[in-house]
Amino acid sequence: MKRVVITGAGTVNALGHDVAATWDAMRNGRCGIGPLQFRDVDRLTIRIGGQVKDYDPAAHFSRQQLTLYDRFTQFALLAARQALTQSGLVFEGDFADRCGVVLGTSGGGLGTQEESYRAVYEEGKNRVHPFVVPKLMNNAAASHVSMEFNLRGPTFTVSTACASSNHAMGQAFQLVRSGLCPAVVTGGSESMLCFGGVKAWEGLRVMSKDACRPFSANRNGMVQGEGAGVFVFEDYDHARARGADVLAEVVGFAMSSDATDIVMPSCEGAARAMTGALRDAGLNPQDVDYINAHGTGTAANDRTECAAVADVFGDHAGKLMISSTKAMHGHLIGGTGAVELLACLMALREGIVAPTIGYEEPDPACPLDVVPNVARDARVDVALSNAFAFGGLNAVLALKRFS
Repeated sequence: MKRVVITGAGTVNALGHDVAATWDAMRNGRCGIGPLQFRDVDRLTIRIGGQVKDYDPAAHFSRQQLTLYDRFTQFALLAARQALTQSGLVFEGDFADRCGVVLGTSGGGLGTQEESYRAVYEEGKNRVHPFVVPKLMNNAAASHVSMEFNLRGPTFTVSTACASSNHAMGQAFQLVRSGLCPAVVTGGSESMLCFGGVKAWEGLRVMSKDACRPFSANRNGMVQGEGAGVFVFEDYDHARARGADVLAEVVGFAMSSDATDIVMPSCEGAARAMTGALRDAGLNPQDVDYINAHGTGTAANDRTECAAVADVFGDHAGKLMISSTKAMHGHLIGGTGAVELLACLMALREGIVAPTIGYEEPDPACPLDVVPNVARDARVDVALSNAFAFGGLNAVLALKRFS
């Protein structure tokens, strides 16, 4: 089995348009959630989100490219460019044939779908753009990343709701660890912040009108976000041979299905995923220093996740640091695990644990160290990144500090 390291990272999200800006915001506990800006927002009950601001697609892509790139694809391409620039990898010949792309998304080209529905049903048009299907399909981002960077190996998209990115990165990890691929570009992207996307989530009655407050007793729901996080997972021997800078090592992955309810989370399912990730990594519970929680800010998720952590870690649960960065960048649905992995990298590489901002009142059902409101300087050798999705699909990654 090969060792797997991360040699590149890139992102576009509500906190920043690159990793440095995102880490700076996480370090300082800044909130990227604010008033939404798009057509018909006044018809919504929920009018806040972690929207990517100060973003001009024309500054990055040609008019011809934009006929093919939905917003979620644009974010993925920009994040991939950053990650591959940092990694220094160039894909040519046999190496290109063996390297691939695995990305997660839940909604895919939802903005393109909405524009097309408006054209047909609201404006009465009888035609839509001929590239609507290739623009909205869930695999569009992965395909365009593979084409732009000449990645000709295994390339596909994972769609498992809020666990999509973690499942995608887990598959990438396994592709590299098994020796099938020397490197895989992986992560996730999502852009559901449009009228239809928010209206659909309103129907679930799990959304907050004012703020995301994970683990706080007065929390009142989740807040959506958008953006992408993309990484280069690489065989350690290959990375070492070329003198690459290693951000962290991926050491374990596990997934589970609750097999109980389509929307209500299960403590047992979440616990099995965390336990499985530790087992896969050859780690003991007491080895873990930090968990980036799924932490949506809903009563059901937060209490279930805390109970699962208590079950898995026992007495060590009280010594763990656990935080949710969704209070800063929002819940990116299929892209959320990828952006949250950046918090794990910051903890492992920089020794800074991102805070759970918006925390106001302790909840007896969440009696853990949630790193409230202010980032913390701490040595972190091992971190877990949790993702627990609608449909009862759970995916947990384990990472180690590289030295």
